[in-house]
Amino acid sequence: MRARVKLPASARQGEVVTVRTLASHPMHTGYGRDMQGALVPRHIVSEFICRYGGGEVFRAQFGPGVAANPFLEFQLRAVESGNVTFTWRTDRGAELVIERHLQVT
Repeated sequence: MRARVKLPASARQGEVVTVRTLASHPMHTGYGRDMQGALVPRHIVSEFICRYGGGEVFRAQFGPGVAANPFLEFQLRAVESGNVTFTWRTDRGAELVIERHLQVT
């Protein structure tokens, strides 16, 4: 799994910023078949969490009905300079964590 994050590098205190993220993942539902006709085991991104300023600011849980390469867009209020942490987890226990710094002036 890979992911991209779009977050402004800086913002004014109190400003609401838009966050966009795209996870590159095939999101196998467990119902598809391979070239030999065998079922492809389920493998999906099951959870996304964004943390900022010491707390959780956004969470999403996914099921097998979500399309490949899930895209999320949400907003957060810039309150203090610090790291914004993005965590994706799959139903097989894999985890991807990306951190970006947000400078608040």
